Amino acid sequence: MKTETAIPSQYHAPVMLAECLEGLDIQPEGTYVDVTFGGGGHARAILERLTTGRLLAFDQDADAAVNAQELKGDPRFTFIAANFRHLNRYLKLYKASKVDGILADLGVSSHQFDTAERGFSTRFEAQLDMRMNRQGEYNARQILNEYSAAELQSVLGRYGEVHNARTVAEAIVAVRHNSPIETVNDLKAVAGRYAPRHRENKYFAQIFQALRIEVNEEMAVLEEFLPQVPDALAPGGRLVVMSYHSLEDRLVKNFINKGKLEGEVEKDFYGNEIKPLKALTRKPTEATAEEIERNPRARSAKLRVAELINFE
Repeated sequence: MKTETAIPSQYHAPVMLAECLEGLDIQPEGTYVDVTFGGGGHARAILERLTTGRLLAFDQDADAAVNAQELKGDPRFTFIAANFRHLNRYLKLYKASKVDGILADLGVSSHQFDTAERGFSTRFEAQLDMRMNRQGEYNARQILNEYSAAELQSVLGRYGEVHNARTVAEAIVAVRHNSPIETVNDLKAVAGRYAPRHRENKYFAQIFQALRIEVNEEMAVLEEFLPQVPDALAPGGRLVVMSYHSLEDRLVKNFINKGKLEGEVEKDFYGNEIKPLKALTRKPTEATAEEIERNPRARSAKLRVAELINFE
């Protein structure tokens, strides 16, 4: 596919591209939504398969909006510069209230990780920002310097699964009394004292993941998005979600299997399960060894596919 090697692949190589397209079961005249446009790798591949169909793409990152300009002249394509937590509001606005497939490639793009000044990566010295939407209210510096020790402990433990979250949270609060924690190296200097030996990189990654999720409200966004999906899909429409950590995957799995974010599936008077989606992947699909070698980011990806049940 000629578009895969275009400029956007340098921005972010689309993970499990073939598997995503297969999951969407694209119909040439159908209407599809990519809620995480990024570099447009998945979106371009979807457009290649459409004739009279339509693709709407969401992204809150201004860099993604620049990429989307390349598709501006395509009448089948609509770019929505917004967070996908507002899915149904914008689908109604653009007169696409029932769609045939929704793709969500969660997490951070390679471009965001590789752009040093965004502060997402442990590899570069930079200001701690981590906002996907650079107009967002809170950045990582504010969280590190304003949250209480208890609040920091909660963020690190819940979103990063940091085992000694309380210890490192208290250390951050103690250090910032003398000097604010502003940069990647500032944070690594504090946290590095408590990192398991020979596992420092993984430990830093867990802390950065936790802060990023908090800054961007990633779990709240997913919790708001998933319940909107059944209303947005046409009967038989597909949901394809790619997640990169267990918290996301657990939410997606629960919603697909139980029709709700937590608790047990509800049943009707006759014992039939009441849930809008049917899982098409019993276990999440993972990237092949060949893809992981080409694109290490694919290593942690888990892909789930579901279909809206037609009750008629």
